[in-house]
Amino acid sequence: MTYPNLAAGIRRQHVLDEIEDERDRQDAKWGEQNHRDGTVAQLEDRAIKARDERRDAAAGGYVTWLHILHEEFWEAASQPDPAKLRAELVKVSAVALAWVEALDRRAAWKRGEQP
Repeated sequence: MTYPNLAAGIRRQHVLDEIEDERDRQDAKWGEQNHRDGTVAQLEDRAIKARDERRDAAAGGYVTWLHILHEEFWEAASQPDPAKLRAELVKVSAVALAWVEALDRRAAWKRGEQP
């Protein structure tokens, strides 16, 4: 029996381990951080613009990871409700993780490996 998603799961865990290591470094350097969120509904126009730019790029066949992350970032930045902000930040994190995974796949392909 084969497990086609096993390798992808192992690669994802490796990136998550790297993220955890980075968070540990941040905590060691700065200590626990408890800043205000700084998000405001007035930024919704930027979220809408980012969404439209991503949609246009997708329709035109030139969408990039930056378009996608930009849209998710501005959706989070325009969300003053803490529960909704949290959900948006999870999306930001998931897109960033997917982008790192894509970078790793490209690097593997360039080395002639099957990711």
